[in-house]
Amino acid sequence: MENEFYSLVMYCIPALLTGTIAYLFFKENLANENKRRHYILHKSLQKEVLPLKLQAYERLALVLERMAPNSLLIRIKPISQRKEDYEQLLIQNIEQEFEHNLAQQIYLSEECWNIILTAKNTTIQFIRNCDISNSTTNADQFRELVLTKSMDMQAPSYAALAYLKNEVSKLLTY
Repeated sequence: MENEFYSLVMYCIPALLTGTIAYLFFKENLANENKRRHYILHKSLQKEVLPLKLQAYERLALVLERMAPNSLLIRIKPISQRKEDYEQLLIQNIEQEFEHNLAQQIYLSEECWNIILTAKNTTIQFIRNCDISNSTTNADQFRELVLTKSMDMQAPSYAALAYLKNEVSKLLTY
């Protein structure tokens, strides 16, 4: 009886050892296969998403260029002689341009989107604060004042554009 038990144990030990090695091998192989599938899926999605991301960056770069005060003043002419109407027209144009491209934020990092949002709000605030002393009396004078003040400082949209370009370069290096 003892001999039978000893023989049974001697047969079971190699079987258990072989089974454990096979289990560990297949477990590792399955994990590697899952990683490989995930990598292939990620790579194929990247091929489809990268052009959309780049298009979003391009559109937002255009928005930032168009909202710069110098560009804005050249593009948008006063529709009346009232400076308040012109100020409102400029701000409305920035808001419309921004709202038209609002969906592009899903392709950007949160930090980049916040910088673009800050640039928009700062530009609007700059336009509102240009004639705080009420020194201008009509739209043309207001336009000249905004243009003069914008030449003294860098537009907030240019700082945001620099950040946007940096983020695109990081995206393309991966």
